[in-house]
Amino acid sequence: MAQFVALSDAQQMPPWRRPIALLFLMAVAMPLGFSTWNALLNNFVKEAAQFDGFDISALHFLREIPGFLAVGVILLLLFFREQWLGLASLALLGIATALTAQFPFYGGIMVLTILSSIGFHYYETVNQSLQLQWLPKDRAPQMLGWLLSAGSAATFCVYFVILLLWKPFGLSYNTLYMIGGGLCLVIALFAMLAYPNFEAPHPQTKKMVLRKRYWLYYALQFMAGGRRQIFMIFAGWMMVEKFGFEVHEIAGLYLINLVINIIAAPFLGQIVARFGERNALVFEYAGLVCVFVAYAGVYFLNWGFAVAAALYVLDHIFFGLALALKTYFQKVGDPRDMAPTAAVAFTINHIAAVALPLPLGLLWLASPAAVFLVAAGMAAISLILALMIPRHPEPGNETIFSRPVPTAAE
Repeated sequence: MAQFVALSDAQQMPPWRRPIALLFLMAVAMPLGFSTWNALLNNFVKEAAQFDGFDISALHFLREIPGFLAVGVILLLLFFREQWLGLASLALLGIATALTAQFPFYGGIMVLTILSSIGFHYYETVNQSLQLQWLPKDRAPQMLGWLLSAGSAATFCVYFVILLLWKPFGLSYNTLYMIGGGLCLVIALFAMLAYPNFEAPHPQTKKMVLRKRYWLYYALQFMAGGRRQIFMIFAGWMMVEKFGFEVHEIAGLYLINLVINIIAAPFLGQIVARFGERNALVFEYAGLVCVFVAYAGVYFLNWGFAVAAALYVLDHIFFGLALALKTYFQKVGDPRDMAPTAAVAFTINHIAAVALPLPLGLLWLASPAAVFLVAAGMAAISLILALMIPRHPEPGNETIFSRPVPTAAE
């Protein structure tokens, strides 16, 4: 029989069975599935199905459709508990990742990509909601930083294994996909059995929520979706297509990224807590403008792989500050809106992510540098939007244009 525990009573449980422990376990499980899939993807599709730049764009277009439909989480919450739905989505991600290399042809790759994407995006939607409900506001930035660090550590393990063992042991794509996806699945099933259902104090709204006062959060999510999609598709593809990186070399690059992120992520949370969401996001977006312009310079000025790799690492560091967007909404949002708004925000985030890959894939064939200049423009727009965040965001003070809410006379 399912056990239900109020969030306020969970602190009386053993530390390993508390909500924060479950969040850490999920933060470790997801990268085991997703990072394994992502680390091998570019080389796998190029070898197995002879993908080119447009094909990889088409794959990511299909992959982002479940993210665009993340609003469907609201419907599923009418029938399933949020915590269970998140873990079931995590299990689906593990299964799809494990089976990826079993279908080494165009159609099979696309179908498995869609299934893993459903698991990934629905998990991420629910996970964001649970984080904002379960973490206290005064400690949320620091805890989100530690969760990011835990996820980076798990990803580090994936890439370290690939880098160390790929060539000496002649590992196959199937072996690594089965191990990474299988571990993700096992952890998800363990979490379903080992943890009670935690009851947050504020029941979540079970319908779509679109509030005018959240407009800035929606706008920032929209821009983030397009910008991140360009990075995910084309930065890694550049390393394979332009510089001929092999699987273990890509893993080595990711490994450098992750060592830096493991160390930096907790400090990023502290930076957000100390300097506020506005300053953190302004710094992130200004940095990303410079990074994307420099990516274009790799093509215009024919810079070498060392410059491209350094930019890739910087890119990841700046993206880590995106946790400030979560804590911004936690401060301005109604506690009952966390789940439905997370779903709506994921859909908004993926409007650009679904719309951009195919046209940018065609643009890539003509001018890879132009694709990165588009990303720089999107980062610049994000910078302008971030300047509209007030110093002390709260309900009624969501933007610098918000009017103070009048209080009743006593």
